[in-house]
Amino acid sequence: MSLPPLPPAPAGRRLRLPVALREEPQFRLLFTGLALSIFGDRVTMLVLPFAVLAVGGGVGEVAAVSVSQFVPFVLLALPAGVWADRFDRKRILVTTDTVRCLVQAVGAVLLLTHVAVVPELVVLAAVYGAADAFASPAMTGLVPAVVAPRNLQSANALRGTTYSVGSIAGPAVGGLLVALAGPGAGFAFDAVTFAVMVAAVSRLRPAAVAASSEQAPGFLEGLRGGWREVRTRPWVLAFLAGWSAYSVLVLPSIFVLGPVLAERDFGGAAGWAVITSAFGIGSLIGDLVLLRWRPPRALRIGALALLGASTQAAVIGSGLGVPVVAALELLAGICVTGCFTLWETSLQEHVPPQALSRVSSYDYLTSTGLIPVGNVLGGGLAALLGLRPALVAMSVAGVAAAACVLAVPAVRALPRGPVEEA
Repeated sequence: MSLPPLPPAPAGRRLRLPVALREEPQFRLLFTGLALSIFGDRVTMLVLPFAVLAVGGGVGEVAAVSVSQFVPFVLLALPAGVWADRFDRKRILVTTDTVRCLVQAVGAVLLLTHVAVVPELVVLAAVYGAADAFASPAMTGLVPAVVAPRNLQSANALRGTTYSVGSIAGPAVGGLLVALAGPGAGFAFDAVTFAVMVAAVSRLRPAAVAASSEQAPGFLEGLRGGWREVRTRPWVLAFLAGWSAYSVLVLPSIFVLGPVLAERDFGGAAGWAVITSAFGIGSLIGDLVLLRWRPPRALRIGALALLGASTQAAVIGSGLGVPVVAALELLAGICVTGCFTLWETSLQEHVPPQALSRVSSYDYLTSTGLIPVGNVLGGGLAALLGLRPALVAMSVAGVAAAACVLAVPAVRALPRGPVEEA
């Protein structure tokens, strides 16, 4: 069932929706489900540690459940990219979102009935992560199948707003649910959002995704072909290296060292909440800017944004007060979302549709898949150097890696892709 274009608003009261929502009825449908689903995920990110603590776990158990969500990306990201290029991406998303809906529903039942134990939460987190590993490259490949080339940046910026708004409002809603009904309520909420996502994706027109279903060769040949698409594009290799450095060297400041430092120097959870909320607000500002600004050299701007994003660890470890750190983190949020949106758009504009999911799977492998490595490295550096020196050293290395990305001529010179209709 297709959706008609939105009618024009009355004169004098014209509502200027982003172009991807005005002109792309199929994307409107996808965006509706995606926005709610991502919001549910952000609720669960806050709820999950409290769920582990509620069933008798400690810090080690919280870490085990968290890591079990990321490990599947290491094992499954590349195979997931091959399958997303070979098979119907819409069907993959319906399947993976159904699995994640069921996982969260089972978790909700176990927690609400007070029978959950930590090993069950570890298994559920691992199954969720495995489904997520298959969904991510499929989603990257699906967006160009329902959006005209000229509107890809707008669509990706809108996807970014769902993460930004979710990062701001999700923890508040999650905290409220935990306080009122316990962590099981947060899992139930997320299950409902995935049910909405399944309904939205199921209604996409088959013709809108038919072009992404390639009669590809065998699995191993598909895997080799995906690597061939990556290594023949220096700008892809450079950015993958840059994302790897950011994930290993900078992100531990957010996931591990930052909260520890906040407990000591920022007034605990309240101060850390101010800092992380400022980052979310910055991300939203960056998304809104990219809804209107279309830089002629998108990846060059993305590389500059990666430089700014890589300063995060040093900002957190700078010794400045919460207001100043929060203001700088707002700027970092603009950089992070700008880098992500322009990188994703560049992939969709320049990589052939039949190879897009395979190429993006390397992105997920080198970003999400390396987060556990970074967390271990960040903890080791903090033990060796101390918290603040470790954070500064991490940013120095991260900025140096980002500068190397910007130095690659293919990154600076990459033009925009075609904007005409296929």
